[in-house]
Amino acid sequence: MALWRSTVIVSAMTMLSRVLGLVRDIVLLNVFGAGKDFDTFVVAFRIPNFFRRLFAEGAFSQAFIPVLTEYKTSRTHAEVQILISRVFGCLATFMSALTFVAMVAAPAIIYIYAPGFHDDPEKFALAADMFRLTIPYLLFMSLTAFASSILNSYGSFTSPAFSPVLLNLAMIAGAVWLTPYMAEPIMALGWAVLIAGVLQLAIQIPELWNKKLLIPPKVDFKHEGVDRIMKLMLPALFGVSVTQINLLLNTIWASFMQDGSVSWLYSAERMTELPLGLIGVAIGTVILPSLSARHAEQDQAKFRGMIDWAAKVIVLVGVPASIALFMLSTPIIQALFQRGEFTLEDTQMTALALQCMSAGVISFMLIKVFAPGFYAQQDTKTPVRVGLMAVAANAILNVIFIGFFKLIDWHAEHMALALASSGSALVNAGMLYFYLHKRNIFRFGAHWKKLGMQFAAANIVMIAALGYALTWYNGEVSQWIRVAEVIGFCLVGVAAYGVALIAAGFRPRHLRP
Repeated sequence: MALWRSTVIVSAMTMLSRVLGLVRDIVLLNVFGAGKDFDTFVVAFRIPNFFRRLFAEGAFSQAFIPVLTEYKTSRTHAEVQILISRVFGCLATFMSALTFVAMVAAPAIIYIYAPGFHDDPEKFALAADMFRLTIPYLLFMSLTAFASSILNSYGSFTSPAFSPVLLNLAMIAGAVWLTPYMAEPIMALGWAVLIAGVLQLAIQIPELWNKKLLIPPKVDFKHEGVDRIMKLMLPALFGVSVTQINLLLNTIWASFMQDGSVSWLYSAERMTELPLGLIGVAIGTVILPSLSARHAEQDQAKFRGMIDWAAKVIVLVGVPASIALFMLSTPIIQALFQRGEFTLEDTQMTALALQCMSAGVISFMLIKVFAPGFYAQQDTKTPVRVGLMAVAANAILNVIFIGFFKLIDWHAEHMALALASSGSALVNAGMLYFYLHKRNIFRFGAHWKKLGMQFAAANIVMIAALGYALTWYNGEVSQWIRVAEVIGFCLVGVAAYGVALIAAGFRPRHLRP
């Protein structure tokens, strides 16, 4: 039950963060509009945010948690404290130096990242100033990821899961209350980001103190634990960057397509992030410390059982979520985005992209389960190898699908990119499972045949229920009524799926870890 409780906590906090993120976007666009000033903030903040995802919350956590768990399981508390102290010192030193260099080199970084700004000296200078203000966020978030990893390893998930909420709250507050006091109103967002970084770190300090894990930092790059973490981080860094590389490739391709392609893909991607964050990311966050502990204890049976449990949850929720995103793509996009400059054509094009991306949602979720199976064993090289295969698959599929759509003269080429993303995710998840199976780490057992039949029957009933409900859909009503319609469709789908699942013989006890 501890795993379920932790998963629910992380999912609830993720849901809160995503909802507040939507509110934040609405507030920011209302206050600043989509003009020059807001462009500078987006560019300036995207850089530290990119490295946060790549380094702080990605590669570092995947390398640090397994090593910390091993120390916690097999060594004394004093040795754990020494490890935390040394990692703290080395991480703070490296990230402080990186932050300082980035602040000094701000104009060069902005020039590389947004060369178009150079034609407007005022815009370029503002972006450089904004970058200098926001880049310390990377330092604070690295330390936050460090603190979160410690707490997650000790079974504490509440404050780490809540910390992203503070960024959205700080940015909303900055836009509403701080803007009037700024000579450059947009700089209020820069200060909001900086304050958020401090707050996200600060809320975790009391719990670290209570667990006697708030240890003064000491720099020692030669410490055995630090050395192992650094060696694990390098391949993990490449593994985490796979998704970012695929996004970059898709953005480059989309820039050559018709106007709106980038926006359509972005809007569709935002919709897929909700089930992925609520289920996939939550499960991945919770399962890594537990898998690391089972590996340290050499309990292979429990290790396999934990991956099996996570896979059950993913398939139970991920498959119907993928189907619902496909079937409800147009109502969802209409309800959330169709207003103002976002036209019916934009809705249709975004819905097509969402339908193509929905096919990959279950694969993206399974990656969050299968990859920790390797990270927990301190094997970061296999996910990297698989990730490179996925990047290659994405590039090849882009060429194939774009060529096919051009051949048939299809005027929605952005669909090719969405399909390639889904195909790449399928390759990634499939190859991870192949290696798990080959190395006898995990494989789907005989009980999955019965589960598969139950899940399939429930999904068929849900499809029929949603198909009937959609015959009542009216997209020409007011936006609030459209939102109510989407909520109603979701409730119908959930009810039909749940009743059919129970009728097929599935019971909640079948999901016990």
